[in-house]
Amino acid sequence: MQVSENRKIGVLGGGSWATAIVKLLSNNLDEVHWWMRNQGAVDHLEAYGRNPNYIQSIEFDRKKVKPTTDMQAVIDACDILVIAIPSAFLDKTVKELKPQGLENKILFSAIKGIIIEYDAIPARYLHKEFRTPYNKIGLISGPCHAEEVAKEKLSYLTIACPDQEIAQEMADLLACRYIKTSISEDVFGTEISAVLKNVYAVAAGICHGLGYGDNFQAVLISNAIQEISRFVDAVHEMHRDVDTSAYLGDLLVTAYSPYSRNRSFGTMVGKGYTVKMAMMEMNMVAEGYYAAKGIHEMNKKFQVEMPIADAVYRILYEKISPIIEMRLLTDELS
Repeated sequence: MQVSENRKIGVLGGGSWATAIVKLLSNNLDEVHWWMRNQGAVDHLEAYGRNPNYIQSIEFDRKKVKPTTDMQAVIDACDILVIAIPSAFLDKTVKELKPQGLENKILFSAIKGIIIEYDAIPARYLHKEFRTPYNKIGLISGPCHAEEVAKEKLSYLTIACPDQEIAQEMADLLACRYIKTSISEDVFGTEISAVLKNVYAVAAGICHGLGYGDNFQAVLISNAIQEISRFVDAVHEMHRDVDTSAYLGDLLVTAYSPYSRNRSFGTMVGKGYTVKMAMMEMNMVAEGYYAAKGIHEMNKKFQVEMPIADAVYRILYEKISPIIEMRLLTDELS
């Protein structure tokens, strides 16, 4: 599909993933609107073409990138909005700034987490909060780390939307020499999988921190993809192959990569850090912490067997010893 030259694109969020997405969009567009909360970051971008807080190695074309702290101005100027505000802060930001007119926009979630105030996945939240029709809500999913986008390493993105023409248009906007894209209709399944993989990355980190080796990690992750399959089928039954990159690939990169903040968070917990200490140590949000509680609450309705996700929840929220939980878990996996 030919990308419309008249489309105006905006990105909401100032973190590492938002920074990487702006980089990708600016490869294919002459203008990208960018909302950031921090005025200092906007001033730095305008002066030097870099985000001073995240992935400073990326240098932007200052003629193309239009940063501002006025969210409504970005919304009014754009047809398509990519929302990359961390899930832990999204509802608070929306309630504070009260953006208007989003029901008439195409929205793509790059949130990678669960909306903790409602235990809801982002697509459902965007639909209910902004009254945007589901056929105009999409998802940008991995397997892809912002840090490797910055280094222009070959990466793959899955773009999901019920309207496949919209999905293809966004896929074309993000594709470039080092980014390959594919499209999907499975917004709910892909998004739930993206939430769950953060929980399992925390589990992988906890095991690493406790000293478990690669052999056990392989068993852990092979069981994790089975849990993902059971849960997404229970929540939104449709034909899908969870062995593809949008599901299994995204899980693998998050569970194993040294760039994974969720794995790093879990590693600290496994080494004996309290949850509060581990959160303070990190400069970025570990979405898996919030996702563990959200999935636990969602599963009260569906009652899916999820021993790994349950173990992570008990460690993070019930303060059960990681050593005890993982020892018990080893008897449940196969």
